[in-house]
Amino acid sequence: MFDFRQLVCDVAQELLEATIKIGGVAIRLTETEAYAGVDDPAAHAVRGRRPTTEALFGPPGTLYCYLSYGVHICANLVCEAEAGGSAVLLRAGDVIEGIELARHRRSSGQAKLIPDAQLARGPGNLGLALGLSLQHSGWQAGQDFEVVPRLSVPEITCGPRVGVSVANAREWRYWITGAASVSSYSRSPRAVPNSW
Repeated sequence: MFDFRQLVCDVAQELLEATIKIGGVAIRLTETEAYAGVDDPAAHAVRGRRPTTEALFGPPGTLYCYLSYGVHICANLVCEAEAGGSAVLLRAGDVIEGIELARHRRSSGQAKLIPDAQLARGPGNLGLALGLSLQHSGWQAGQDFEVVPRLSVPEITCGPRVGVSVANAREWRYWITGAASVSSYSRSPRAVPNSW
């Protein structure tokens, strides 16, 4: 059983090489990003509880899903203490079970074949490959879906979080060094210089 009660940056690193299983698809995680709840200006929790963020303040192991740019469903796993709003964004991974189902979800009827390494590359694609919707927000690990702890510790690299305008100097994005499914870094055009 995965322990989500640890500090957010520790959970973000320990999720690398772990596997999340939902709706017939299993993804081995290769990239994550930490958000430290109400004390983190880049976190959704900083705005407080709202109907759309209620799951973010749930117990450790809660799945928090949100709509990004009005298009993509992104998945986060709540950690640390209940009501603190800390969570790890699942940024990328390798589909290891249900690859044809993931490919069907990603293709949206297009004839173009998506390479395996790109099926769950980027948080929106990962959410789509898992078949996530906003209705999955609030699901509990160990009850509604499974998170299988890693068997080995990979080599991990860290760097700044992607696309955040504040607290962008925090190197709280973690990835498995050299993994093909890791997404590319994109600095926010609105980034405040050296914002911690």
